[in-house]
Amino acid sequence: MVPGGSEPLGQPVLLGFDPGRLKCGLAIMGVDRAVLYHEVVTTDRAIATIERLRQQFPVSLVVMGNQTTAKEWKQRLSEIPTPPRVMLVDERYSSLEARDRYWQMYPPRGLASFMPRSLRSIPRPIDDIVAILLIERYLDRLTETSEI
Repeated sequence: MVPGGSEPLGQPVLLGFDPGRLKCGLAIMGVDRAVLYHEVVTTDRAIATIERLRQQFPVSLVVMGNQTTAKEWKQRLSEIPTPPRVMLVDERYSSLEARDRYWQMYPPRGLASFMPRSLRSIPRPIDDIVAILLIERYLDRLTETSEI
C-alpha cells in the first residue's frame, strides 16, 4: 500500500522487515511515525522488494525482528550490492500486538463490529503490521535512551 503523490520526502525513513519462512512483512515509516508503505510479500520476492523500496524511499536503516530467521536474513541482506544497515529488535509478542493493531487500523464494519475482538478472524496476513510495530519499538528504544 503506497500513499498517493510523488513528493520527495524531507526526512530519512526506516524500513521495517519481519522475515518469515514463507512470507515477509515490509513497512516504510518516517521518524515522525507516519506509515508511508506496508505490504506482505512472499520470501522469494523480499530482497527484490527491499531493493525497490530503497530506490523509492530514502531508507536510512532496516529494522528487523530478532527471532525466527533473523540470522539467515541478516546475512542475505549483507549480500545486496549496497547492503543496508540493519538493526535487530526484540519481536516477542509482536504477532499478538499486530492483531490488536490490525483492528485499530481497519475497524470492523456491519455485524462484525458487534463481535468480540477475540472471535473475529483477520482476513489477511499481518506480517506488514508486525514490521510497523518493529519500527515503533526501535523508535521507542531511541526515545527512552535519549530521555536518560
